[in-house]
Amino acid sequence: MEQSQLKSYGVKFYYEKVLERPVEKYFVPRPRKEKKLPEVLSEEEVTKILKQISNLKHQCIIYLIYSAGLRLSEVVHLKIEDIHSDRKQIFIRSAKGNKDRYGILSETVLQLLRNYYKEYKPQLWLFEGQKREQYSRRSIQKIFKEALLLSGVKKNASIHTLRHSFATHLLEHGTDLRYIQELLGHKSSKTTEIYTHITASARGKIRSPLDNLELSDEKNTK
Repeated sequence: MEQSQLKSYGVKFYYEKVLERPVEKYFVPRPRKEKKLPEVLSEEEVTKILKQISNLKHQCIIYLIYSAGLRLSEVVHLKIEDIHSDRKQIFIRSAKGNKDRYGILSETVLQLLRNYYKEYKPQLWLFEGQKREQYSRRSIQKIFKEALLLSGVKKNASIHTLRHSFATHLLEHGTDLRYIQELLGHKSSKTTEIYTHITASARGKIRSPLDNLELSDEKNTK
């Protein structure tokens, strides 16, 4: 039970039992929940992590997650036919909120997937375990954690951090927020807008209006 709820019950008990007032509803404002910004990796940090992965299947999985901003649950549910190489798209079925969507297919990932398909020959799921079942989520998390450790990147990052980094890097490179919302499968633009608060390069390009004023005085410059 939240602390705010306990306070509400305490106030109710005091008024009704101690002061013996009639039973009624009392409004006790709840404190606003603290909104924490997600951890984000820089492009240089992502590069360092990806370079630590040498296994072809592992490369395909981690590269795909970052390149398309996929959730862990989404990558393990991918089927072979979900990769639309001709249109450079990934079909993501029954994602969060039970909604289908399309993601972008990186040219780099496409080349990796072609080599992977020839070597591993998956039958149903794009990434399969030894018994042809869906690849283990825990295994994917382990792959990432090992690469993170070897990279020397000192951040509390996880697989989901790659999704946050994907969105942030798109925004930093000028991609419209509406397109990012669609690629991530966010129902509300409010969810996507959090990335506007964590784009370092975007903030660096903002000029103060004072700097746009021509205030230089020849007398002061001599």
